[in-house]
Amino acid sequence: MKITRLLQLLFATVLLFNISCSTDSSFTLPEITYENGFLITNEGNYGKPNAEVTFVSRDLTFSQNNIFSKNNNGSQLGDVLQAAAFSGDKAYLLLNNSNKIQVVNRYTFKSVGEITNQINYPRYIAVANNNVYVTNDQYQAAKYLSIYKTSDLSFVKKIAFTENVERIVEAGGNIFIQNASFGFGNKITYINTSSNTVQSTITLPNGNINRTISYNSNVYVIASTTTDSYIYQISGTGNITKTTKLTGIANATNLQIEGGKYFFSSANKVYSMDMNTTTVPTAPIITAVDGGQFYTLYGFSVVDGKIFTSDVKGFTEDSEVTVYNTLGTKIKSFTTGKGTNGVYLN
Repeated sequence: MKITRLLQLLFATVLLFNISCSTDSSFTLPEITYENGFLITNEGNYGKPNAEVTFVSRDLTFSQNNIFSKNNNGSQLGDVLQAAAFSGDKAYLLLNNSNKIQVVNRYTFKSVGEITNQINYPRYIAVANNNVYVTNDQYQAAKYLSIYKTSDLSFVKKIAFTENVERIVEAGGNIFIQNASFGFGNKITYINTSSNTVQSTITLPNGNINRTISYNSNVYVIASTTTDSYIYQISGTGNITKTTKLTGIANATNLQIEGGKYFFSSANKVYSMDMNTTTVPTAPIITAVDGGQFYTLYGFSVVDGKIFTSDVKGFTEDSEVTVYNTLGTKIKSFTTGKGTNGVYLN
């Protein structure tokens, strides 16, 4: 009886609290902000507007899926979230099959604008010198770089290419474009952001490019053959300053840098290597899920001392993200959205 009476009193108290809150117009639930955590991009299924973003707290104890929809009155983000870039309090979300860049406040994830002018099959995006740079590459059709002001998202100019334009990074205040896709091509174009013109073209001596990244004002490119792979360091002024040969590791890709180490993959195996050594690793630190030729390690990021891998399960169900420390020890797994392809520290 005492327990029943206690439960009745508790229920009455909660009911009274809820009634008082509902009649008090000054009472509002606090909004979630997405600082001090990871933003995870979920590509979604091609042809469907189910691209989204997942937030995970930095300590990996809290996560929230579909944060664009939740903070924009249920609006859909779009079709194929290919990539993201960040500058100031803005996040630029590139929607490949929607032909737009959705701009949001990176901490509230509320929409603050869109870029659609001169966007045609956008591939990747970077921000430098108060401009947004977008590579556009329509299969067997127009290939160009389009440029916009960060201040008002207005169109500045475009630069036409005859070769593929894919990944794009900022280094030393300038822009570098990977003229290679799907493991074919060996050139990087250097764009001077002061004049927004092509400064030079860098041709790599060995291998086809698989991934281009930026780290500490340098560009790093991983290229490969069917027998060996290579990591090139390119300065922010467009000079190849270092080459590391990965003898015996074929078709290496997914290059990342963290804590003075290279991380990269070959098939479903992840390797780690000190940036200052020439000793090639012989054993992987992680053997990931083998998802087949097109889906293995579809998402791979090394951020904030953690390795994030995604199993996209052939895009038939939501992805499973597994987090490891940089030694390859598993920390945690969780479910995100369709086609998880990238993790960014916010």
